[in-house]
Amino acid sequence: MTIPNGRTRNAGAPAALEHERQNATVTVSVVICAYTEDRWTLLCQALASLHAQSRAPEQTVLVVDHCESLYRRAVATFSDVQVVRNVAAKGLSGARNTGVAATTADIVAFLDDDAVADPGWIGRLVRAYADPSVLGVGGAAIADWQEGRPRWFPPEFDWVVGCTYRGLPTAEGPVRNFVGANMSYRRSVLDQLGPFVTGLGRMDTVPLGCEETEFGIRARRAFPDACFLYVPDAAVRHHVPAARSTIRYFCRRCWSEGLSKAAVARIATAGEALESERRYVTRILPRAVVAGVMSTHRGGLGRASTVVMGLGVTATGYLYGRLGGLRRAMDGRPC
Repeated sequence: MTIPNGRTRNAGAPAALEHERQNATVTVSVVICAYTEDRWTLLCQALASLHAQSRAPEQTVLVVDHCESLYRRAVATFSDVQVVRNVAAKGLSGARNTGVAATTADIVAFLDDDAVADPGWIGRLVRAYADPSVLGVGGAAIADWQEGRPRWFPPEFDWVVGCTYRGLPTAEGPVRNFVGANMSYRRSVLDQLGPFVTGLGRMDTVPLGCEETEFGIRARRAFPDACFLYVPDAAVRHHVPAARSTIRYFCRRCWSEGLSKAAVARIATAGEALESERRYVTRILPRAVVAGVMSTHRGGLGRASTVVMGLGVTATGYLYGRLGGLRRAMDGRPC
């Protein structure tokens, strides 16, 4: 099988020299999507972290998602950033698709507007592309809690706040899809597979998602012998505001995840949509409940209860979505 624009290694070259060549020849565009001025300070920090990279990107694209005041402010402030309006459907998927269309580099990386990349982030992403079977590379998104992690919040559910959760690999290895705050793809793969599905991504503050899951399923079908590679050391810190540290947000996000997985199951199949989740539900979560119940530290029972509640709410959202509730839920979401 041929990987689009894949590069083969020079068998006689030492690995270190090959990595240096790869770093020197591969170009990188970074896309950041933003939708509100309320996160202006965080957006500035995200962009500053790109300036601090040991391996700078060739291009930075800021996509403003249907917020004209933010667009005008960004254009006036960031002279070295390509600021564009989202010309696709409103929401994160449409903004990402607009960003991809504006990029020119070999690798397109995505960083959330409320995330800060480690100085070696881009360099570590790029190094992994020396293997021509790698279609995309993603890294860890470490939760940066504004007011500290609540005692009741289990690490197994850090995906609720858009971060790497307990149960993901702790070492470099293949995964079905990445955490959206920290991911990258070969441009040729994005061109061949087409856009992110716009019916899945987050819309303003409505926490739908799983567009990365659907994209990963499409990639596996198109390139069964290739992979998405998870590189934990290519890390970013993802801001978690106090508003996302509540039981109400936790349940809302779990419900939305269930709905989103149901939508993916209709686009693909239930087996593909829930492949990774089966191990998570049958192995990771039971261990979390037992650990919480047996814990001698304060909050253990609370974490165990939260795991059970989170699984129940997510499963109920999935069943509701499979029974046709997703369209009704989407029709009632705020603009």
